[in-house]
Amino acid sequence: MRIVSVVGTRPQLIKAAALLPALRARHEEVFVDTGQHYDEAMAGTFFEELDLPRPDRALGVGGGTQAEQVARMLVGLEPILLAERPAAVLVYGDTNSTLAGALVAAKLGIPVAHVEAGLRSFDRRMPEEVNRVVTDHLSRWLFAPTPTAVANLAGEGITQGVTLVGDLMEDLAARAGPEIRGSAALGAVGEALGLDLRPGGFLFATIHRAENREPDALGAWAGLLGAVATRERPVLLPLHPGTRAALEREGVALPPDVHVVPPLGYRSSLALQLHAAAVLTDSGGVQREAAWLGTPCLVLRGTTEWVEALADSGGRMVVVGLDRERAAAELARLAPVGAAEGLAASRARDLVLRPAGAAEAIVAGLEGDREAAGT
Repeated sequence: MRIVSVVGTRPQLIKAAALLPALRARHEEVFVDTGQHYDEAMAGTFFEELDLPRPDRALGVGGGTQAEQVARMLVGLEPILLAERPAAVLVYGDTNSTLAGALVAAKLGIPVAHVEAGLRSFDRRMPEEVNRVVTDHLSRWLFAPTPTAVANLAGEGITQGVTLVGDLMEDLAARAGPEIRGSAALGAVGEALGLDLRPGGFLFATIHRAENREPDALGAWAGLLGAVATRERPVLLPLHPGTRAALEREGVALPPDVHVVPPLGYRSSLALQLHAAAVLTDSGGVQREAAWLGTPCLVLRGTTEWVEALADSGGRMVVVGLDRERAAAELARLAPVGAAEGLAASRARDLVLRPAGAAEAIVAGLEGDREAAGT
């Protein structure tokens, strides 16, 4: 079976790294990178670190508005699909690359397989929400990571082709877990960044969502980070190029105890999350990683589509939006300064991550559907 996989961002590369070995062991896969994360520091190093093959086709669409990005992807993907004539087009998540891959495939009559189907924030102001909904309604295979995602699809009348498979990112986190547990992993990251890092002695933050690049939001989350950062416990912020550009455009300066660091590799990011006192993020991927690692996590959004991670966290994950007073109060509860170092050390020592088996379930789902259809 020939399958074209479409990726474009770092989270999608992580998912592809978990799925590709199982997929390529049984099928012919053509790997297409749209270049949505076009910065080499943002995405390029991931190929080597995650042992991913370089793309068979690279569109290099670069930046621009959402309409400009999607338009360039549509034009670039169509001739590839016409030439490859795949049995399926596989897309991941909720990005512009996801939407473009699904649209081109559907227009050409090629079945679509959607990994991470059924997630909903129920906020159509989010570009990601629009991408998810449209892609799900175009897909033949809908690989849902959670029971809530399955229920969301059923609520929209989608029951055919839906399979609960678990989370690909959990598979990859389990693979990396033994490499990040020790203090040596944190020391290596600190040395690379030129920082003296100790377990529980810093906060880790990521901010990249479109709503958090709006002028009012920029000032609000910068103020929130400033309110929780101290000289003794700074915030480490790997700054997304788009977020950096928005800060510069609006003239918003980050507080002195918020330390901007370069975009990080996968294992470096995971190690910092594990050994941090707490994580502050608007990223769905980082939310889940923090949950698996057991690290306290403040969600810097009004809602989250990862409701199981929230519900199963035992109170360690909290949606705080951009409310600085609530963020400070939750950090005092979850990661008190006097106890955070010991909590982080014990968390790392006791870490056990088990794979979800999502990759094998996705491949089995693709094969089972094909056999049932007699194709």
